[in-house]
Amino acid sequence: MGLLIGVGQTRPQSAYDYWYGIEWDVTVSNPHPTRIGKDELHKSLPLQNMMRGCLLKDDGTVNYYLHANDSTKRDNGAAANLTGADGQVMVELPDMYVRFEMDGNKRRAISSPQALPGFHLWKKDYASMYEASVQRSTSKLCSVVNADADYRGGNNNASNDEKANTLLGRPATSINLTNFRAYARKRGSVAWNCNVYSVHRKIWWLFAIEYCTFNSQEAFNAELTSEGYHQGGLGEGVTTLDWGKWSTFNGNNPFIPCGYTNSLGNHSGYVEFTMPTEYDANNTKKVQVNRYRGIELPFGHIWKWTDGCKCMIQSETDGGLSNFYVADDPASFNSNGLSGYELRGVLPRKEGYVKEMIVGEYGEIMPLSVGAGSTTYFCDYFYTNIPSSGTAERGVLFGGCANSGAFAGFVYAYTYYAASTAAASIGSRLCYIPQIEIAA
Repeated sequence: MGLLIGVGQTRPQSAYDYWYGIEWDVTVSNPHPTRIGKDELHKSLPLQNMMRGCLLKDDGTVNYYLHANDSTKRDNGAAANLTGADGQVMVELPDMYVRFEMDGNKRRAISSPQALPGFHLWKKDYASMYEASVQRSTSKLCSVVNADADYRGGNNNASNDEKANTLLGRPATSINLTNFRAYARKRGSVAWNCNVYSVHRKIWWLFAIEYCTFNSQEAFNAELTSEGYHQGGLGEGVTTLDWGKWSTFNGNNPFIPCGYTNSLGNHSGYVEFTMPTEYDANNTKKVQVNRYRGIELPFGHIWKWTDGCKCMIQSETDGGLSNFYVADDPASFNSNGLSGYELRGVLPRKEGYVKEMIVGEYGEIMPLSVGAGSTTYFCDYFYTNIPSSGTAERGVLFGGCANSGAFAGFVYAYTYYAASTAAASIGSRLCYIPQIEIAA
């Protein structure tokens, strides 16, 4: 990284002046990497501070941006309409130049707001501020705050509309990956998608570099370090429910209303939610509804079906490999076959806490090995299942759900189900990708 750039200045500018990132040793269990690059950039966080809420029209244009400190308002202070009438409630993610390096046991994740030699460009895209809803009358995937029956969440059960376990205003579940993809495309183009691996991967690295931690469930701490850096994580999130009580309460459907953390605006943190007494009449149960830079519930509450990646898991007698594939072009996303997909790594053959990530040239956030713990290495869990014969094509669920506990986090991955699987505890997000990612 010693390249000198620019001319006609009193001091030659090194590429070092334009990037910031993290470095870690794969043999060290401490989940806190080391900050590297320009110190001032770790304090000013130019990429993270370009993340902002907005209302996005179906043609991909921004209708208006939301207030930095309150997502119920426009950036000019006027009331925002989050019902879908003014567009989908999204978080704009900036153009981001990245480089991933492997040097012996050392790994580096480096980011910059400027084009630098050897860096890849991850182009501007959008992630839903909320877990995805569905407009039932049109089957369109949405990111809205809307308690009308037409946007009823979960499994669309109307019988609880007037009860504590209502699904009104909640995200949609009981939809498989194939249909989540189709419902997103109903917004008018291949640019609209459900949760996308490349978007989730981008958000993860933004978080990891900002907080300098691989433990996304580390306690939230609003105070800066003495050096002026962000510290801590996003807290345990909505991950501490009892499965049996949750099942009795509402059949393991979602229960957090979309937009619950709007008071945090473009900031990170959590807002406490008290479970209704119908969940547990004998004990008051509270959960932390977390938010990262405007993105509500980046992990926990419900699983997120994620498109643009898949696993081909072979039986022991049919190759004995679990191959991980990624498609960068949304037009190639599919639920059957590898056309348009590229092999990015080989996954572990057993479950466990993630010890090492694939990373590679593009920063893959799927595991290379397991054997860690809930507070060591990458701190999140990995689930897989080996078929008895042949090759099983599996999708990826990210984040965990309301009873996942310490397993949960940004990179908690579940590779057990085919794209045809739907369940009450599985939802997704809405994403918009204006252009295909290309190499810089």
